[in-house]
Amino acid sequence: MISGSLTALVTPLKNDQIDEKAYGDFIDWQIRSGTNGLVPCGTTGEASTLSKEEHVQVIGLCVQAANKRVPVIAGIGSNNTRAAIRMAGKAQDCGADAVLAVAPYYNKPGQEGIFQHFQAIAQSIDIGVILYNIPGRSVVDIELDTMRRLAEIPNIIGLKDATSDLARVSDYHSVCGADFIQLSGDDPTALAHWAQGGAGCISVASNVAPAQCAEFHTLCAAGKFAKARKLHNKLDRLFKDLFLDASPAPTKYALNLLGKMQADIRLPISECRESTKKAVVLAMKNAGIEI
Repeated sequence: MISGSLTALVTPLKNDQIDEKAYGDFIDWQIRSGTNGLVPCGTTGEASTLSKEEHVQVIGLCVQAANKRVPVIAGIGSNNTRAAIRMAGKAQDCGADAVLAVAPYYNKPGQEGIFQHFQAIAQSIDIGVILYNIPGRSVVDIELDTMRRLAEIPNIIGLKDATSDLARVSDYHSVCGADFIQLSGDDPTALAHWAQGGAGCISVASNVAPAQCAEFHTLCAAGKFAKARKLHNKLDRLFKDLFLDASPAPTKYALNLLGKMQADIRLPISECRESTKKAVVLAMKNAGIEI
């Protein structure tokens, strides 16, 4: 079951190359800290600036480091359907448990184009597909009836929803069924998403606070929302301040402070501002993270 605290992994870089040692150690730390699943090569993993070879390399490294301890959901999203199909096949070959496929960005397809895009990806592989709806980045929105049709495809198993529209959780339950996995795509909405019937979050903050985020999602899964709310309040500034500058620059800065990796990012993302660094340090301390 894919649920709980799922980390949208950053990709460690050193001298503009994938830092394999740092990545393996980082993934081991994540799992030992209680993280329930790993999502390499998403937006937080700077997938848009990875070469095709690097993309496959990062997925393979993640699968190897996870060693079947937790599920690996590999980001394979593209606005080119054929490219997404090729990468989905590579992810399956690497041993990923599922893929994360974002709604086609920039092209602005209609709902039928969106449906056919995801259907083609799902039919090309044997592992599960998690849809990713993020209109703020992709411009297009996967509408409710399209989601219903997609949920009927056997290996489309769930959704990462980054619309922040919590009313959708009940809507999706009504048309996609109770077994359709619903994951929040935004840390600040995860508490309310769980309360509405969600199953976890693909989280940026869990890069920096894996143990705290894992505890938070365990409480939510157990229905202990009063305790979960107290922990949410401690983490809230971290949830938000990791986005004061373009992600994942603030997250990599925080991880550098923790000695997990260098803070290197690739253009067009640039180093975060001094004001952001100060805010991130305060947010980490408020969350109970020792620096």
